[in-house]
Formats: sequence, structure tokens, C-alpha cells
Amino acid sequence: MNNLTVVERLKSRFPAVPLETTEFRDELTVVVPKENIVEVCKFLKDDPDLEFDLLADLCGFDQYTPSQRFGVVYNLLSLKKKHRIRLKTFTDEENAKVPTVSSVWSTANWHERETYDMFGIVFEGHPDLRRMYMPDEFEHHPLRKDFPLMGIPGSLPLPKK
Repeated sequence: MNNLTVVERLKSRFPAVPLETTEFRDELTVVVPKENIVEVCKFLKDDPDLEFDLLADLCGFDQYTPSQRFGVVYNLLSLKKKHRIRLKTFTDEENAKVPTVSSVWSTANWHERETYDMFGIVFEGHPDLRRMYMPDEFEHHPLRKDFPLMGIPGSLPLPKK
């Protein structure tokens, strides 16, 4: 299946949703509004012609622009059809929230927790959104671009030698 077919299926299923598509080196990227990310993911997984049955990775990024500061990238794979797609969605700094896709792929649970811990992006509806690496009382998110490179002195109690 080629990328054009995937784009055509998406646009025919979601005619009112503004989908932005790009292709680079035969890799398809589709930007989806965060309000539609769950229904688009369900369609990509459940459609018998597409069958994106594996969420290979989900990660966040900080592009440090206030209107769409944070993004989430979903790398999907169809094991049966042998094709890939990358989805992206964006959220602003003031309301850094994206709906969870853990109901679509259970592996999203851990990926979303890691993204929450490192970037502070809240995945609405997540069954167990809590920190993975940093202590619960840590108030910062280390992969944000405004986090100091050397950390914040005294923000974490370090073990004594």
C-alpha cells in the first residue's frame, strides 16, 4: 500500500478534519488536530485496509513557540501490511493537554507517562498518569527547553557519598 492510498482513506473518512500531510523519503507524516487524534488513531488501527496494529513509539517535543509549544509524535506500524505512518499533534503552553490513545493501543500507557514526566504534557483520560523517572514531588519537566542544562540546584535531594 502506498502513502497516497493512506492519505486518501484518511481524507475520505474525515472530510471535515484539517489534516496536513507531508512525505519525505517515502515516510508519511500526518498532522492531526489534538481534538481528533483518538478517532483518527482508532480508524487507522481498525480499518481492514490499513491495520496499524502497533504503536511503535510515542514521544513529545518542545518547539518553544507559545501557540503550539508542545507536540506529540505517534509512530505507527502495520505488521500485516508492512507499512508505517507518523502522526503529529500539537498543544499550547497554557493548556498542555492531549487526549490519551491508551484505549487504542495499550502500549501508549507507558509512552504517555514518560512524555508527561519529561515534558509535562497531560494526557486526558489516561488510566494512571504519574511520573516514571522523576520523584512525585519534583515540580519540573527536564526535557523542556526552558529547563536549565545543569539542572536546578537543590531541586532534588542527592544521595550522600
